[in-house]
Amino acid sequence: MDWSPLLISMKTAIAATIITFFLGVFAAQKVMKLKGRLVWFLDGLFTLPLVLPPTVAGFFLLVLFGKHGPLGQLLSRVGIQIVFKWSATVIAAVVIAFPLMYRSAKAAFEQVDMNLIFAARTLGMSDIRIFWKITMPLALPGVISGGILAFARALGEFGATLMIAGNIPKVTQTMPVAIYMAVQGSRMDRAVIWVALIVIISFIVIFFMNYLPNRKRKFGIKEGKK
Repeated sequence: MDWSPLLISMKTAIAATIITFFLGVFAAQKVMKLKGRLVWFLDGLFTLPLVLPPTVAGFFLLVLFGKHGPLGQLLSRVGIQIVFKWSATVIAAVVIAFPLMYRSAKAAFEQVDMNLIFAARTLGMSDIRIFWKITMPLALPGVISGGILAFARALGEFGATLMIAGNIPKVTQTMPVAIYMAVQGSRMDRAVIWVALIVIISFIVIFFMNYLPNRKRKFGIKEGKK
């Protein structure tokens, strides 16, 4: 039994979650500061991968990073190839998981009491300090939930990954791709193993999604009482 799809999937999901976490928090913070039609445009653009079929998102990535694509040609000049490499699985996972992180972070930031922010500004605190000292700690449960959801989505990504990364054993073959190929090859025993692993990991992810934010809230309440 080749366990490389498990390792590739976990590495991809972890890398994609780290990238998506910082991008999602940054994008949510910047969009909240904007006004007018630009907010609606950016919000729709950042949410678009959530509603598009993964194969369509994968097609756009293939056009961008392909041999004749604008980014593909630019990267090829410095000897970097994305398509059919492990980095392609990460890019696909980031694009598909980003909307979940972005919307979760944005919703969490919107629930922060603006009176606290206004009070901090009157005391002379800078925007950066307000974000790290007030906004982020109060929004942390929602941000953590978004990160966990992004991890789960990155772990289960299939369509965009298959389009831009393909199915190369020990290189780009993730667990969802391995399931598809096992079923196509009538190797149901292997498909069952990969399905069971994804179900177990997904259940653990759901547990942490419910447990960690609640623990953070309880910890904050206890600290407040002290």
